[in-house]
Amino acid sequence: MSTALLIEQLLNGLQFGVTLFLMAAGLTLIFGVMGLINLAHGSLYMVGAFACAAVAAATGSFWIGLAASLAAAAAAGALVEILVIRRLYDRDHLDQVLATFALILIFSEGTRWLFGSFPLYLDIPSQLAGAVTLPGGGRYQLYRLAIIGVGVAVAVGLYLLISKTRLGMRIRAGESDREMIGALGVDIRTLYTVVFALGAALAGLAGALVGALQSVQVGMGEPVLILAFVVIVIGGIGSIKGALVGAVLVGMIDTMGRFLLPKLFAAMLGASQGASVGAAVASMLIYIVMALILAFRPKGLFAANA
Repeated sequence: MSTALLIEQLLNGLQFGVTLFLMAAGLTLIFGVMGLINLAHGSLYMVGAFACAAVAAATGSFWIGLAASLAAAAAAGALVEILVIRRLYDRDHLDQVLATFALILIFSEGTRWLFGSFPLYLDIPSQLAGAVTLPGGGRYQLYRLAIIGVGVAVAVGLYLLISKTRLGMRIRAGESDREMIGALGVDIRTLYTVVFALGAALAGLAGALVGALQSVQVGMGEPVLILAFVVIVIGGIGSIKGALVGAVLVGMIDTMGRFLLPKLFAAMLGASQGASVGAAVASMLIYIVMALILAFRPKGLFAANA
């Protein structure tokens, strides 16, 4: 195994983890403040990807498409919160799960009606189309490094927002005692709409960024949503720091497991059988890690403080 290949896989794991963080941060923010299980979060990821692909195709600019993805996902999130989610806060989690699952079907069929069943393709912007040289002589895509940079910038921005601003103070207070901040005169409905739109915008941003690496298609958000739930369970529900650490951990474990385990089992069992067993174990690895973490830390790695 070459050094360049190992570094490339580590960077792939970091990039995957950063993408999961953009999804998980919004999801854990919504759950932490509102106590809402939002299964439709993956649909907002899909909305961002389709908005970026459609606008980029119409304007010829990836950057305009990226801005459109943020606006479209945030607007869709705000609309969903006002029309549907607002009626679910006092209901139990089963009602929330059923209602947000229905939203998945509505978003999927609506997107299929607007864009058709065939996938859309989003080109990487020309400014980020090159590659950089890794130690050992390998080459790594500049766009993937840019995704890592965006994720780091978003993490820093969320930290500053939550810890240094008045809105962040209200978000933290809403997480701790929503009745009290309502009694103190804070418009709790507006706060919930803003938080939901922010979480939706982060999901849309993740969808737009990933859309340039794979096809943009109906249902693309559901597999990522499952991993995002794994991330927030590992990191600690309601914790932005936990979402970041959990996302990087899941991204690294999943990527390196799929890279190394088939080789390891092939060395022990032979090429054909080893590759099959290794791939199967690799697909289960993050769930095994999640179970081990919860066995020792049932609330996740970090306390539920943003």
